[in-house]
Amino acid sequence: MDEKKDFTMQFNIEEDKSKQINDLVKEVYDALTEKGYKPVNQLVGYIMSGDPTYITSYKNARNLIKKVERDELLEELVQSYFEHLK
Repeated sequence: MDEKKDFTMQFNIEEDKSKQINDLVKEVYDALTEKGYKPVNQLVGYIMSGDPTYITSYKNARNLIKKVERDELLEELVQSYFEHLK
C-alpha cells in the first residue's frame, strides 16, 4: 500500500489569497518608491477615494492594484499590522 495515497492535501484559499495580495502590494509599493512617491500616502489616497490615479501606471502598478477590492486590501493591511504587533 502506497503511503502517499493516505495523505490528505489541504488547501487554504485564505492563505493563498493573502499571499497574492501581499505580493501585489509589494510590487505596487516598489513601483511607487521607484517613481519617487511616498507609497503609504498614495495607497491611503487610493483606498480612501477609490481613485486609481493615486497609483502610478509605472510597471503596471495601477492595473495590479485594481485587481483587488479596496475593502480586501484594507483588511489585509490591517491584519498584517496586527500580526506584526505580536
